[in-house]
Amino acid sequence: MTIQRVKAAAVLLALSLWCDGTAWAERRLGAQGVEGAPHRRQEWLVPAPDPAMPSRALLFRPPGKGPFRIAVIAHASTQNRLARAQMPQPDYPGLTAALVARGFAVLVPQRLGHGQTGGPYLEDQEGCDDAEYLMAARATADSIVSALAYIRAQPFARKDGSLIVGHSAGGWGALAMAAEGPAGLAGIVVFAPGRGGRKDGRAGAVCAPEKLIAAAGELGEGARVAVTWLVAENDSYFPPEFARRMAEAFRKAGGTVEVRALPPFGNEGHWLVEAADAATLEALLDGGRGVAVQPRAAVPPGR
Repeated sequence: MTIQRVKAAAVLLALSLWCDGTAWAERRLGAQGVEGAPHRRQEWLVPAPDPAMPSRALLFRPPGKGPFRIAVIAHASTQNRLARAQMPQPDYPGLTAALVARGFAVLVPQRLGHGQTGGPYLEDQEGCDDAEYLMAARATADSIVSALAYIRAQPFARKDGSLIVGHSAGGWGALAMAAEGPAGLAGIVVFAPGRGGRKDGRAGAVCAPEKLIAAAGELGEGARVAVTWLVAENDSYFPPEFARRMAEAFRKAGGTVEVRALPPFGNEGHWLVEAADAATLEALLDGGRGVAVQPRAAVPPGR
């Protein structure tokens, strides 16, 4: 066999394996087990930007068949490879309970490069002083969009009125959807969005802070979806004063954003959205004007 034929055979084999892997991934998407407590908790596999590597996810739903509005929660991240590998499946119990009480079906996908989802880490900011914040935001947004599109195609889901709730790096990715998000996205709520917080482990220190602020401005260009921006007074990753500078850059570029400083939470306000109970988070959501606060009875029926 000539060298050219060997190379051709290798290419065909690689393509065949890739197609088989992609088809296998597509076959195993969806629910992975029975519903349980709380809130009809169920494990799912949903698409990710790498077609051969689905994201592990948890789905929570109100009683009944729906159709339900969809909320996707985008979790925090870290540049530390070991910490990412050891990350447990995110579930945001208080937040999911508050959203289910509002009539949302809530999906919490674990993005590529984290925990048991594994696979390549696609949202690397590439360093501290030379951080590529826009690249990281858009890569995170791609993951959120993949999960949202799939879950909105399910029979229990409405195609309109969707909500993205992002935390930290997940919130930073959610901001990238304000201008480029899919049709039917009604609102974005972010808890302490950003990347590069606590540089060298120091409270209030941010990697390349002016670059992060400038990137927030670029994410606000052409923004069509209103953003509710929440930050606790004792957030040491992106303190309220710095968060306001980011939000102001987002607003000056054309984005619609409401910033609210929340009371201190425990020893570290950055983790409020992960650790607070449902009553606390429901009160916080009720305090704003975002779509998350609409009671189920007030939402017109969808198709």
